[in-house]
Amino acid sequence: MSVLVRPATRRSALFDQFTDFVRLEIGVNLSTAKRTMIEGRFHRHLLELGLKDFDAYLAWLFEEGALDQERDAIFDAITTNKTDFFREPEHFQILRAECLPRFRASGRTRCKIWSAAASIGAEAWTIAIVLAEEARAMPFDWAILGTDINASVLETARRAIYADEMLRPVPPALRARYFLRGQAEYAQSARVVPDLRRRVQFQRLNLMDPAYPVDHDVDVIFLRNVLIYFEPEDQAAVIDRLVTHLDPGGCLFVGHSESMVVRHPALQQIAPAVYRRR
Repeated sequence: MSVLVRPATRRSALFDQFTDFVRLEIGVNLSTAKRTMIEGRFHRHLLELGLKDFDAYLAWLFEEGALDQERDAIFDAITTNKTDFFREPEHFQILRAECLPRFRASGRTRCKIWSAAASIGAEAWTIAIVLAEEARAMPFDWAILGTDINASVLETARRAIYADEMLRPVPPALRARYFLRGQAEYAQSARVVPDLRRRVQFQRLNLMDPAYPVDHDVDVIFLRNVLIYFEPEDQAAVIDRLVTHLDPGGCLFVGHSESMVVRHPALQQIAPAVYRRR
């Protein structure tokens, strides 16, 4: 019985093609050291395709012309979807204390917030809860847009159904006010109430695109824990584009590990990982 062994150079070249494709298409920088992690993320997909290993998958992509049909599957597998409700809670305190008062003072009729790496929706729904609470005390109109490159996580965000375990960071009073308890197979889950769901939209968007189909008078943009996966030139390009969508005086929130990434003449830091457009 003979065993076909691919030359190491060919194996490396195919993987380099793969990482180059991912970097150019969605900005995520993958090193050779991450190969084991990447293979693990594709394990189930390879079984579904009937391919014996990741090398066979790469050969199928780049030597047999399957790349176009696999684009969405690749993006979904590569993107990191770690998210929680009320993650980095001090950011939501700043949203209340700094961003919303500026919006009210502006005289504009609708507050627009963009969650630019929405994942499964926890961030967008947290923002919705904060805005709804503020509007209870002093009514105002608001809308939220959540975007992501990953189509499957956006479906989860739109369904707005979350397991009780994931909802633990939500204070009990807010959980009771803004989530509906599930029944039968959803008994250990809850869904965001319709009043919030009507105000939040989700759509697919690639941050590496040269332009974004988003309004240019957004009051607040959240883009947290994404830029760290990009090369410096891509980080700068994304920030350049985001700034054009911020209303003057609007705020940009990034992850705490990304504060050193934001260097833009139109942005002034007002708190750790929070910037205001001049």
